[in-house]
Amino acid sequence: MIPNDDRQFPAALASAMAVPFDYAGGDGVDFEPFAAFLSAEETTDWFRAWTGNGELDGGDFRVFGQDGSGGYAAFWLVRPSRPLADQPVVFLGSEGETGVVARDLGEFLWLLAGGFGPWEAATSYEPAWTPRPNQELMAVAERFASGRRRSPAAVIESASREFPDFDDTLMELCR
Repeated sequence: MIPNDDRQFPAALASAMAVPFDYAGGDGVDFEPFAAFLSAEETTDWFRAWTGNGELDGGDFRVFGQDGSGGYAAFWLVRPSRPLADQPVVFLGSEGETGVVARDLGEFLWLLAGGFGPWEAATSYEPAWTPRPNQELMAVAERFASGRRRSPAAVIESASREFPDFDDTLMELCR
């Protein structure tokens, strides 16, 4: 796995997180990127609170942003010996929502470019919501994941197909 002290954003993530996300009064993307990953201590505190399980350490997550209600977007370090950019991106909502939103960083960039944030990809609470592709994020995706272009629906579907038990895995950790 990724060493626990690795808290540097990959260049592709740093570039995407530098692009402003427009919530547009509820019609845009509900995502607030962080300037850096949460520290190991902050991640552990959050994960223990989220699961109600004081025995966990949160070391399998690198949290890099949140939605307006405090749900977190993170890399889930589930692929042993693979770099951070090859790990899936997940969402853990403040109300218990969960979802694997992209299989890796490259696919996450295309999800963002297509007008989705982690919350929008993990939930279906707003059926009338319409994504608005973002040209700045499209340029980031082209730069770092050229040749891997996929629609947001294809990104979400392939992530949920590869990790169908993510929610069950997390719920088993809850107390």
